[in-house]
Amino acid sequence: MDTSRQALCTLGDITPLAGGGMSPIVKPLPPELFVVHGSCAETRWEAMRGLGYHVPNDRFFVRNHTCTPLIDASTWRLRLHGSGLRAPRSFTYEDLLALPSTTVDCAIECAGNGRSFFASQQGRRASGTPWRLGGIGVARWRGVPLSTLLDLAGISGDAVDVLPTGLDPEYVDNGVNLGHVRRPIPVAKALDDVLVAYEMNGEPLPPDHGFPARLVVPGWIGIASIKWLGDIEVSTAPLPSPWSTETYRLGSEPLTTQVVKSAFELPWNATFQSGRAHVLYGRSWSGTGRIVRVEVSADHGRSWRPARIRQDGPAGGWTLWDVEWSPPEAGTYALNARAVDDTGAGQPLRTPYNTMGYLFGGIVDHPVTVVP
Repeated sequence: MDTSRQALCTLGDITPLAGGGMSPIVKPLPPELFVVHGSCAETRWEAMRGLGYHVPNDRFFVRNHTCTPLIDASTWRLRLHGSGLRAPRSFTYEDLLALPSTTVDCAIECAGNGRSFFASQQGRRASGTPWRLGGIGVARWRGVPLSTLLDLAGISGDAVDVLPTGLDPEYVDNGVNLGHVRRPIPVAKALDDVLVAYEMNGEPLPPDHGFPARLVVPGWIGIASIKWLGDIEVSTAPLPSPWSTETYRLGSEPLTTQVVKSAFELPWNATFQSGRAHVLYGRSWSGTGRIVRVEVSADHGRSWRPARIRQDGPAGGWTLWDVEWSPPEAGTYALNARAVDDTGAGQPLRTPYNTMGYLFGGIVDHPVTVVP
């Protein structure tokens, strides 16, 4: 997060820390699970080791523009309105729970996940939160398809954009109040696979993850999956937002789908013993398709070995894998993993630079030390 940005948060919106001071995040952030970046918290990949397919709610990364609001579900309303609806209406929390539900296993990933590697591996620093690869999580989301709500509100055939808006505090960037976080979605995507979720891994959404309801937009960058959803405008004309016209874009186009990435379930600078076999575990994912192949190298990419797929994941989720490694001698190594999805998209050695550090998809050097 850019240090020049401020949140319009009142003291009542901020959670007191046990040791004094205030936090923009409600849930505990133990250092063995998270790296804290101001209003954001990055999951440590070593904290994923031994877990199943889904990231537990208490370990799921947090990306806040301001701070987590505490919302009363009994008075909350989701308002659908705009020129693209014939029958605008509002839904209560109980209304959502009463509608037919859908469950999906889906990743939420910050557009800047991996941003720090532009500096550490490619020699050019990008602005924003310096994520390694912990700005992602996969959960089992349950809720109502957005298409169901749009149909109930009478979406018209000439509607083109759907603009969801969150209820978190308004966001100030360099002294300019940009209002509540919001970002348009084309009608075709909104009617396809977008979910208005009220449940995460079998529990009501935690406050930090969007209670009482949030969007889940499979395959797309995380900013599209608006948390603390309170308002949806449907329009017959394109709807602008600072999060699509000023940020979260490359060149002339707003960002949409995520790229292929891979990560080891290891601490940074993990230690191994030489002369014995070790099993390396990891996960790979893509916003454009299902992962079909993963390879691992421990010699700076001179040779690659196929990893064993432990658990396949759907498009929009991730794939779990492992590979055996027997380091021949003591020293420092860089472990590399690369993946390919079923569209043919893969991971290059380098990602073209952009000043905001979006969509880093290059092969990451994960440093480890081998001792005698």
